[in-house]
Amino acid sequence: MNRSLWQRTTQLERHHRQRISADQLDLYQLSRLNGLLAEILPANPFYVQKLGSTQLQLDSLHRLEELPYTYKHELIGDEASGGFAKNLTWPIERYTRYHRTSGTKGRPLAVLDTENDWAWWLEAWQSVLDAFQLSQNDRVVMAFSFGPFIGFWSAFDAALDRRCLVAPAGAMQSVARLEMIRELQATVIFSTPSYALHLAEVAFNQQIRLSDLSVRAIVVAGEPGGSIPEVRNQIEEAWGAKVIDHAGSSEVGPWGFPDAAGQGIHVNEAEFIPEFISVATGDPANDGELSELVLTTLGRYGSPIIRYRTGDLVRPTWSQLRSGDGHAPGEQACNFVMLAGGVLGRTDDMMIIRGVNVYPSAIERILRSFPEVIEYRMTAFRESSLDQLKIEIEDRLEHPERVQQELQIRIGLRIEVECVPMGSLPRFEGKGKRFIDLR
Repeated sequence: MNRSLWQRTTQLERHHRQRISADQLDLYQLSRLNGLLAEILPANPFYVQKLGSTQLQLDSLHRLEELPYTYKHELIGDEASGGFAKNLTWPIERYTRYHRTSGTKGRPLAVLDTENDWAWWLEAWQSVLDAFQLSQNDRVVMAFSFGPFIGFWSAFDAALDRRCLVAPAGAMQSVARLEMIRELQATVIFSTPSYALHLAEVAFNQQIRLSDLSVRAIVVAGEPGGSIPEVRNQIEEAWGAKVIDHAGSSEVGPWGFPDAAGQGIHVNEAEFIPEFISVATGDPANDGELSELVLTTLGRYGSPIIRYRTGDLVRPTWSQLRSGDGHAPGEQACNFVMLAGGVLGRTDDMMIIRGVNVYPSAIERILRSFPEVIEYRMTAFRESSLDQLKIEIEDRLEHPERVQQELQIRIGLRIEVECVPMGSLPRFEGKGKRFIDLR
């Protein structure tokens, strides 16, 4: 196999795939899935053992449900695998890209990609870039550190593929990054939602008028926020630019792109097969039900993932626009499943506070509705065998009671909220770590 397999599709071709009917999509995904299985078996020892077969072809997409799930802990490398992820198909000599997960939850995972896999990554990115019509006229600043965490590495190369002027801004202080944005007359910034807000805070303190800059779009990922209205609105109002949310992970790839209205994320079903497990029942989720996202990659042959339990909490909504002939009205119509609000949080982040299920993203949504709250930190702890939650905020008004009252109204819990000095809480360039669990 070579890179030519993943020659870039046109935007028209991508939009056509987003509009095909459910039956057509099932057939397309089944063909791609069987092609992947034929390629990786029997060469991939991990999936030969997991699937119990050196040859496997499915006669229906529904048969996918009969295959076992893949969990992150199963992929963690050991001495036998040379420390790399265990799901590698080819000898190490075939791989050209090394990345490592952030290790936010558990041990970091070292992932490898072949040249062809990386070309597939860039192809999957094109649907994200279509969302704001990135072109060679754009000037892009990548506001993140270029380390082994995959971060926006693939976005960097995808923007280069569109012949943009792309500037890496690793190992720079925030003021220096703002100066680069000004000098370059950058039109697009890639960062986490947390860092976009932090840059806006630095600009405010330095009396830098963001409205004088040329930024038209801020592409965010790495944490919930870009599809949370309160967070998105804060970023857009501060920068005078459109927020573009997307989703991906080192072990899976760039699987999500924003819906036209900015209310959530579409799963790129041309390259990934999504499944949804109801949090309440453990069964396949219904429309709008809180669920865990499960993904299967269709084009990553060197490091394939089949039925991967992502741990991401989402609410899937299936478009009513799907029709028998595959046509949907409106230039921006997309029939791929949409996740309302994007990624809402993680299954392992849920807290049960005095009998009420609470997710950190729900707390953030409320806190970000107060524009005077600059930063926050949540701490869960146990008191007399009961879970408790305390929230610290940097508040320009120094009036935590109003925040506490809003939390009680919207969540139904009385949560301790206290003000701390401005600038005393940590700031984050990468994924924000605002939740401390001491239980």
